[in-house]
Amino acid sequence: MIDSVGKVFRRGGRRTVALAGASLRVRPGELVCLLGPSGCGKSTLLRIIAGALTADEGTVTVGERPVTGPSPDRGMLFQTPMLFPWLTTRDNILFGPRAQRAARRHERDDPELDEEATALLDRVGLAGFGGAFPHELSGGMRHRAAFARALAARPSLLLMDEPFGALDAITRERMHEFLLDIWEQHRTTIIFVTHDIDEAILLGDRVAVMGGQPPVIGEVIDIPLGRPRNALDTDTEVFLDARRRIRASLRS
Repeated sequence: MIDSVGKVFRRGGRRTVALAGASLRVRPGELVCLLGPSGCGKSTLLRIIAGALTADEGTVTVGERPVTGPSPDRGMLFQTPMLFPWLTTRDNILFGPRAQRAARRHERDDPELDEEATALLDRVGLAGFGGAFPHELSGGMRHRAAFARALAARPSLLLMDEPFGALDAITRERMHEFLLDIWEQHRTTIIFVTHDIDEAILLGDRVAVMGGQPPVIGEVIDIPLGRPRNALDTDTEVFLDARRRIRASLRS
């Protein structure tokens, strides 16, 4: 739950209000999109939820526990897949779980973890690429590997900051279908940042429209499209109605 969250950045005597009084309740298993233009506080809010930034006012709770810093129960994906270039795809996926087990003084090598990694590689369409290094993968494959690594930590909340923004249109459409398919299987709670209206409608159960000065969460719009969804839904009247509502909200 996000309750009246505000953030001010100060640099060289200059004061910039990045976020003011943002409030939003996200239900377990829901996929919510934060939508708005550049500079409206979307990424700032996501980093506060992740625990990478501290709010100046208000509170964030995840699973009834206040957010005071980063935690493995909150995974995060960025526009650029943050894979370790010196590790194979399999070792990238296993990095987090191995580190957690090592911290608890378990052995680094664990057959159960290897089985989970194999299952995840298969689930994200990378079976046979576990031994490949990031530079040997396509852009879409690197995104899928990063997604698998996030899932390997079994987060209760996944935060996605415009993860497909740099992809070409065809690969992006495939990644939308991939994300929706994986989400239907796991039902991990997701907060997804985007500035693309169609992307927000296609993915989200609800779309929180952000903007204004100072930046706030304005209208939260329910998306009445059924599930499962795919790119063909963008031609439906329900989709077009949602697009009109969101555009009107952005203008206001």
